[in-house]
Amino acid sequence: MKKMVLMVAAVALPMVLAGCDKQAETPKAEASANTMEGMVMPAEVKHGKGTGTVTAIDSAKGTVTLDHGEIPELQWPAMKMGFAAKPDVLKDVKVGDRVTFEIDWDGKAGTVTAIGLEP
Repeated sequence: MKKMVLMVAAVALPMVLAGCDKQAETPKAEASANTMEGMVMPAEVKHGKGTGTVTAIDSAKGTVTLDHGEIPELQWPAMKMGFAAKPDVLKDVKVGDRVTFEIDWDGKAGTVTAIGLEP
């Protein structure tokens, strides 16, 4: 019986080892070398400038809605849209004001970084 087990092991071992060549290790080496692979990276932030009218301000949520003209830097047509904004950016504007503004767009959401009354 021991002789049979040894013969099976002697035949099976080379076959198992043949399946374990260096190519099988390559993906592991690549994955550990490239730790960025498979991770969700933030989109490039684009900056744009525009003019528009403040149609809503929600200080509690930190948002402002602007009915704005075309924003060429972002390739946007005129539209009405809400954006995030810090309270200090919104402190000098009110609903109905015509404003100039700057916005950062990450591909999903926009943040108004500067806003002022239109001259």
